[in-house]
Order: sequence, then structure tokens, then C-alpha cells
Amino acid sequence: VYNKLDSLAMFIAEQPNMNRPLSVAEGLKFAKQGFYEGDSLNYALPNAFDGAFVGEYLRPSKEGAGAAENNFTKMLRSFVDTASQSTRLSVNMADVGTQQLPFILDTIQKRADQLFDSSYKVTLTGTSITFLEGSHFIINGLKESIFWAFLLIAVCMLYLFRSVRILFCSLIPNLVPLVITAGVMGWAGVPLKPSTVLVFSVALGIAVDITIRFLVNYKQVLPENSNDISLAVQQTIRQTGLSIIYTSLVLIAGFVIFCASSFGGTFALGWLTSLTLVVATITNLVLLPCLLLLMQKAKNKNI
Repeated sequence: VYNKLDSLAMFIAEQPNMNRPLSVAEGLKFAKQGFYEGDSLNYALPNAFDGAFVGEYLRPSKEGAGAAENNFTKMLRSFVDTASQSTRLSVNMADVGTQQLPFILDTIQKRADQLFDSSYKVTLTGTSITFLEGSHFIINGLKESIFWAFLLIAVCMLYLFRSVRILFCSLIPNLVPLVITAGVMGWAGVPLKPSTVLVFSVALGIAVDITIRFLVNYKQVLPENSNDISLAVQQTIRQTGLSIIYTSLVLIAGFVIFCASSFGGTFALGWLTSLTLVVATITNLVLLPCLLLLMQKAKNKNI
């Protein structure tokens, strides 16, 4: 078992971004080297001949009934459980990111499966895997929340306006700000974490409110303009444009205050939400009317 554990440790040490692992096998090597007065040539696993002598290093001190274990024994027991059924191989690695980490873990797991048969169970764990699973959980949660949010918004839009074309016209201006914000986060190196994931949900809700306000007014003025989409869009912009801008400025000012925070998550939430609201206001006042006008051109072509 120690030879297999040592082989796995040597394999991990050869990988890039990995430090030299520590395990009970390394402890036995140190014990043998210490037994031979620090000779580096004897830095190896004990064999059958010197195993009995090296074993003296692994026993607790006999001096007194309550004598404490020697430091070397304590070190070894930190890598083996009390029942001597499980052992631990500890290694430090560089922060390689969530894209490269799964490949490294898969490589180590495959090598471990080659060295140890089915009677052994090799489990990879640690803070790196915890962070990786946490990142996957956050990303999957973000995908699901955005999907269900857009689905619910689509159902509400379809119920309010009874038009598939207006449905698509309303979703696109709300999708663009989220895409731009995600791109800016990647460019600026802002990680996805619970505090930054909130940006998408909060900004999406506010952006949809702007869209609904614009389209409701558009639906009301459309009959007044003989169903002329161009005239209805112009009148809607005149009636709701300033109110949308003022409302957005107030909301943006409210989130910009978070930028004064020294806490990184709150700071990122402030400027990312403000950025998303700025883009959402522009898309709803520029892109949404353009899409409605394109819808009129499509109708004219059909006629």
C-alpha cells in the first residue's frame, strides 16, 4: 500500500502547478533517513530488513504512564485515522481556475484507479474541489433562474399583448444587457459568486418593468394613431421616455452608492447593477422602438 501511495504522490508531484505531496509514505521515508543519521541515500520506504528498526520511531514514548507521543508519531497520525483504515495524501496546488481544474482532477483520479484495485476507495477532496462544486452550483443556479425568469416573463407578455412578435421584441432588449454585463464581468475579471449573481436577477426585473411600461403605453396609443406603428412609437417615446429616464437615474443612483463600500462583493454589485440598468434603459428606448418599426416593415412587405 505504501509503495502505491508513494507512486501516486510522485505522479502528482510531476504535474504542473502542484507542490510535493505529503503522506504517511513520506513520513516513513523521513523515519528511515533519520534512522541512518540523515543520509539522503536512505530517503526511501523501509524494506523488510530495516522496517523493524524504523518502527521504533512510530511508537509513543514509554517514559511515564501519561507520556505524550513523540512529534514524529503525531505527524504520522495526522495522516492516518485511529482505526488505521484510511490514510490521507495532502498536496497544495496553484489556483488554475475552474476550466483546468476538472482535467487535473480527472488525470489524478485515473492514475489512482490504475494503482489501487477495487478493494481500495480513493476519494479526491479539499478546498479546490469545494470551490469547484460551489462554482458549478452557482452557474447552474444562474442558468435555471434566468431560464425560469424569461419563461415567466414570456408568458406574462404573451397574456398582456397577445402577440408573438411583440413577445420577441420585448425579450431581446432585456437579454442584451445581461449579455453585455456578463462580458464586462469576464473582461474585468469579476468572479461569479453569490453577491455578483444577484446582479442578473435584480437588473432583469427592473429592465422588464421598463419594457412593460413602454409597451403598455404603446398598446394604448396604437388605436389612437390608426394602428400606425411608427406614429404610435413616436408618441410612446414622447410620453414615457422622460419618465423612464428619470426612474432609471434614481435607481442607478441608488445602486451606485454601493460602490463606496470597501467590501468587494457589495462594490461589484453596485457598479455591475448600475451598468446593467444603463444598458437596459438604452436598449428599451432605442432597440425596442427599432424592433417595433421593423415589425411594421414586415407587415408592409406581407401586404
